[in-house]
Amino acid sequence: MLKKNQLSAATSVAEPTLATTAIVNRLANRLPVRVARRALAYSLRSWVESRPRFLNSPLFIHVPSRNTPRNSEEILADSSRAGVCYNTVAPPPAYSTPTYPSVASNVTQPIEHCSGFQRFLNGNRRQILQAGALSMLGLGLDHSPNPLFGSSAGALPIRAKRCIFLFMWGGPSQLDTFDMKPDAPAEIRGEFKPIPTAVPGIQICEHFSKLSKLTDRLTILRSLAHDDPAHLSSGHATLTGNPAPVLKSDDAPPSQKDSPHLGSLITKLRPSTDGLPSFVAMPWKAFHPAAPGGEAPGQHGGWLGPSYSGALLQGDLNHPEWKPQAFSLPAEMTLDRLESRSQLLKILEAQHSSFHRVAETGTLSNQQIQAFEMLSSPKVKQAFDLSQESSETRDRYGRNIHGQCILMARRLVEHGVSLVSVNWHNDGQNFWDTHGNNFNRLKNDLIPPADAALCALIEDLEARGMLDDTIIAWVGEFGRKPQITAANAGREHWPYCYSGILAGGGIAKGAVYGESDRHGAYPSRNPVSPQDYAATILHQMGISPEDTLLDRENRPHRIGSGKPIFEITSG
Repeated sequence: MLKKNQLSAATSVAEPTLATTAIVNRLANRLPVRVARRALAYSLRSWVESRPRFLNSPLFIHVPSRNTPRNSEEILADSSRAGVCYNTVAPPPAYSTPTYPSVASNVTQPIEHCSGFQRFLNGNRRQILQAGALSMLGLGLDHSPNPLFGSSAGALPIRAKRCIFLFMWGGPSQLDTFDMKPDAPAEIRGEFKPIPTAVPGIQICEHFSKLSKLTDRLTILRSLAHDDPAHLSSGHATLTGNPAPVLKSDDAPPSQKDSPHLGSLITKLRPSTDGLPSFVAMPWKAFHPAAPGGEAPGQHGGWLGPSYSGALLQGDLNHPEWKPQAFSLPAEMTLDRLESRSQLLKILEAQHSSFHRVAETGTLSNQQIQAFEMLSSPKVKQAFDLSQESSETRDRYGRNIHGQCILMARRLVEHGVSLVSVNWHNDGQNFWDTHGNNFNRLKNDLIPPADAALCALIEDLEARGMLDDTIIAWVGEFGRKPQITAANAGREHWPYCYSGILAGGGIAKGAVYGESDRHGAYPSRNPVSPQDYAATILHQMGISPEDTLLDRENRPHRIGSGKPIFEITSG
């Protein structure tokens, strides 16, 4: 409890807040004075910690879980330890010859390559209870207050109302996709030929034959770069716009220290109001069997909490009998029985009078109500129903997992989902991670479905008048080493230069941003970090990466550590 003099000092400078007023009005007549006083003190403490003007004040703030008070310097120190310091991309190693160092020689922290993997699915009891109502989707629907510090979100125009993020898990080769080097030596340029595109002077790989006709709708970035050659930690940076808690590591699994996925930020800052989730990922959480950490971090709510982890659609969406699990009721459970159970829950929860019980069940009740609404909503069922698409449309996207996932992504954004993340699926062959047989894998298994689905998406959004306010991202966590491995025709990890795509949502059309050197090894102009790439997406969606959010312990975190690429945006 706050000491009397501390409470007086705090209340003398604090205006009334909605939270404090609500507690006083709701609890004054129902709780012992001692409990109400503690609730008021807790509310006041939370409000004081959330106000930036108190960070420079000598006011001590009581935290029940600690034995000593904390002043502003201690709070800021805790924030720094929590990851508020922003790492920048280290300079790449010097480059002078086409003989490239091995990945290991550039790593300052050793990467353990795997003999097994682990999954971390642990959570505390309350979090499990709160997420349980929608556990089949992995969806949480808690939108409890979590104020922005220094917010400029309202000042930024929203040029992209929605985002479809296509994550090419494994790391596509820049030299065999969008940054070909036909004049380089054979051991670097590889087997593929460049072809002209709809934009004079821009060439891409011959196997992206469909996309070559649509380059006037997008921007190719050829100078993406960072210094982390590990799948898991670089995947975190790509999906969140922030460095991973453990850098250069394939050993560190997801944790509550992770930054939130871009979709989790959207869920927090732009929650859905029509029964659909704000963030949907599919068809799995990116996982690498050769990484000891297994699942890539940064694919969930992170320090925002599991309530913001979004919905996960799993399975083969190309299978004729595929259905979202959350919308498939047991055979004996009719909608009438489901509604009866919902009414019973409301009656039972109305009987609780304990303050602690109300505090614990308030969020869960909201989740139960929204879960019921999703299960019984014809609009939600329609959004997830691929059978409503014509056979011709499904063929254009590709009768494969990736193609049908991107078709589903288009349907979801049409129905109001703000961000859909499509991770390259578990193909049993290590995805775009082409350490061996690079060229056969690319031309036979990887590029054709990626080319068809991306083009169908661009064409459909444009035909529906949605391309200008929907941003499409196509990118991996890094690129591939320019020097081909002679023994197996593979390319190794190479984070020092790679390519990606941005289209729609106010992004420049028919453009190339950045440039690599003669061998595609390092940027020679306008280097872009994965944090900058993510910051550009957020900026176009009206969210400043410089804004700060509070985590579940009221510690401030900057939303993103990159800067938008203003040269390719409309403002």
